[in-house]
Amino acid sequence: MADKKQGIDQTLIRDLANILNETDLTEIEVEQDDLRIRVSRAGTPQYVSAPVPAVAAPVAAVSVAAPAAETARTNKNAVTAPMVGTAYLAAAPGARPFVEVGATVTEGQTILIIEAMKTMNQIPAPRSGKVVEILVEDAAPVEYGEPLIVIE
Repeated sequence: MADKKQGIDQTLIRDLANILNETDLTEIEVEQDDLRIRVSRAGTPQYVSAPVPAVAAPVAAVSVAAPAAETARTNKNAVTAPMVGTAYLAAAPGARPFVEVGATVTEGQTILIIEAMKTMNQIPAPRSGKVVEILVEDAAPVEYGEPLIVIE
């Protein structure tokens, strides 16, 4: 590793944090020789337990500060996923999206579809307003409670 006094390679942790930011992952874990590192966007560090070899391997957990765009994801005006599935921004591939940034939506208007267990579930706007940000990519997997679209 880089420097035995530091114990872990700080460059590796920075590289992993950059991967999180670039790919919009919530966590990433790597294992190299006797070292296992997990970098997570979670608010509190998560510690990994590993089988203890004859010589204990260093285990590190790092909490990555959220980028500026992450602030929008915690916005109270964000529409969150009501289920786990795959989000689709349009009714069919190549079709026009249900909503675009800057569009005005009315309460009950379909803003996207989440496919769950081979069922297409239309997700309605919970309120009328202007779409200020779309936080998911078309055909991206989403988790329950994940922010999808910000409507103000």
